[in-house]
Amino acid sequence: MSEKTLQHRIDGPDDAPVLVLGAALGTTWHMWDRQIPELTRQWRVIRFDLPGHGGSPAHAAPSIAELADRLVATLDALGVQRFGYAGCDIGGAVGTQLALTRPHRVTSLALVSSSPRYGTADAWRQRGVVIRTNGLDPIARTAPEHWFTPEFAGAQTAIVEWAVQMVRTTDPGCYIAACEALASFDVRSSLGRIGVPTLVVVGSEDQVTPTTDARTLVAGIPDASLALVPGTSHLAPVEQPAAVTELLIRHFSTAWHDKPGPGSPAAIGAAAPKPQIAPPPPPQAPPVAIESGIAQPHPARGGAYEVGIKIRREVLGDAHVDRAEAAADDFTGDFQDFLTRYAWGETWTRPGLDRRTRSIITLTALVARGHQDELALHTRAALRNGLTPSEIKEVLLHTAVYCGVPAANAAFRVAQQVIKEETTPES
Repeated sequence: MSEKTLQHRIDGPDDAPVLVLGAALGTTWHMWDRQIPELTRQWRVIRFDLPGHGGSPAHAAPSIAELADRLVATLDALGVQRFGYAGCDIGGAVGTQLALTRPHRVTSLALVSSSPRYGTADAWRQRGVVIRTNGLDPIARTAPEHWFTPEFAGAQTAIVEWAVQMVRTTDPGCYIAACEALASFDVRSSLGRIGVPTLVVVGSEDQVTPTTDARTLVAGIPDASLALVPGTSHLAPVEQPAAVTELLIRHFSTAWHDKPGPGSPAAIGAAAPKPQIAPPPPPQAPPVAIESGIAQPHPARGGAYEVGIKIRREVLGDAHVDRAEAAADDFTGDFQDFLTRYAWGETWTRPGLDRRTRSIITLTALVARGHQDELALHTRAALRNGLTPSEIKEVLLHTAVYCGVPAANAAFRVAQQVIKEETTPES
């Protein structure tokens, strides 16, 4: 298996239409096991593992677009041109990407526990910092409370332990890369271009991708219907396998075509427990990409600014940049523009040094000059750029020799507090 393809499994008749299933972050294709007996009566089902998940080689993918490209390369190698697609969580993001960039390949789409934008970029990048420092165990231990309702978790201890072990055995580097991919994924302004019939499935108790996210998908996708599965959390195919299976069968049986006509049938509910087809959402304005984390264009700003604001947000975080932009006025606005264009759009983007190295240089310069506020900011940035607390400690020890012990002493106090805040797992 090459770095350009994904580990996969095929079930069902060779001559049946193909249905591809994408798994959630931290899981393997086995999360779909309980759907397979029924789905393979009509479809040739192809499941794939994300890089570093299950037995998949640890070839990290830095973006949802890259994951979609690898899936397409895998299907090309299998001779599959046309397929239906159902994905859960990050698997849903891959399906959305395919529907936007390969519309001629996707016949119909089901998005389970999915979103056009998964949380915030800051939260995903901080999760990467936590994993680099503590490994995946804290994430694994808290997975059941995010994936299942308390009632299900209490009654199904074997499934809970299975879920924990799936996360624990995932490659940390690939998990972090997936977090980075979700941090940069935002298709809210593009949903109107999805031209295939789409079923959006969400658990009523899902706090990871809540019903508001599902309604945003339905409001933005021209031919979409919403199925709400009562008493179910994020990993709906595992928690309510029969309900999700029936929804998928009914959707793909009635919507297996490219461009539905005006009278195309919508997906209907499943039994035991009966998913509720939510009423059409109230009229909304089209999804707007200009929200927190997305900079508004400036008529006088060129390419250096647009590149710079992207890098600045990735390194310093949306929250910091949002505060800086909100505080800018006629007096300070030009200075913020200057920082974005020259520091971030022209210096931090130069190819001669990677971001880790630039963070080391920046930390050293800030220690030498005693700029402790900026040191706190760039300690956070260093963690985002891949430095571990141990590496930051070594940088500060080195500065004690060349910048002076008092400067390093103050720097240790600042960095210690930042590292504690950034690397403590959520309770």
